[in-house]
Amino acid sequence: MAKKGKMDGARIREFLSQDIKALLTTYRQFESLIPHPKHSGAAHPGEDGRYIEALLRSYLKEYLPQSLEVSTGFILRPAVKTGKNGRERREEKDSHSTQLDIIIHDSVNFPVFQRFEDNVVVPPESVVAIISVKKHLRPGNVLMESKALRDAANLCRCLNADSENIRGPYLALVSMGFGGPKTKSDLSDVIWKEIQEAYPTIEQTFDEVIGYIAVLGVGSAFKARPIGNPPKKARFVWHDHVDADFHLGLQFILTGILSVFYDSSRNWRRRPGFTGFESGRPHEKTLGDITVSGLM
Repeated sequence: MAKKGKMDGARIREFLSQDIKALLTTYRQFESLIPHPKHSGAAHPGEDGRYIEALLRSYLKEYLPQSLEVSTGFILRPAVKTGKNGRERREEKDSHSTQLDIIIHDSVNFPVFQRFEDNVVVPPESVVAIISVKKHLRPGNVLMESKALRDAANLCRCLNADSENIRGPYLALVSMGFGGPKTKSDLSDVIWKEIQEAYPTIEQTFDEVIGYIAVLGVGSAFKARPIGNPPKKARFVWHDHVDADFHLGLQFILTGILSVFYDSSRNWRRRPGFTGFESGRPHEKTLGDITVSGLM
């Protein structure tokens, strides 16, 4: 019997590490060109945020299949028939999300209600991922964004052609830096505290719990694979992004998006070998578990 060896993937890790460094460098250049007179960041906070969103969208577009658009806008869930004569929404009312920073949606297989440049209004069936973007992650942001993402994911409870629940969209919060906590350990503690506050009951499903919270180049909280069948817990762990691990930011985001897109409930294709984590790399800290009521 052949021995089981470690997976490689070193080329992918190096490649994505360089891209994360380039992304952060591009943003620092923007800060230098349009500086704020009193503190870090650009002179206009609103433009600062929009620039970061546009920058992250441009990087994601480089990697994702062409059928996946990377947009900003709203999810509209109309209370109408689906499929040939599906009436699962008969007790509902038309509903929509708040404005979402990044929506990754399948525009080849699903229609779009409205489009203006990168701004869209899309049906929930098409949504593969939702990402909130912050310049600096500050106290209160994780709590607020986790709730908003949970509500948006709840709109995306849909059935596939076999009338089975499809996997819910990948949910993430990404920032370029952090303010408030002084160390990575303090940052991870604040993030975990707010995750717990965002999900105080067992009403949410595993898919409705945020999957990833990153401060690029610093560290990230990652939701591990489901525990139990059906899952009763969602476990969060913390990873430091030291120089050799800069790739983790893009790796986790791309892996999360592609895992939903190629999930058997959504896609018949086998997911390609596109990301490569270091075999056996331990996480720096186990944050804890969130109680859930099954999958989507």
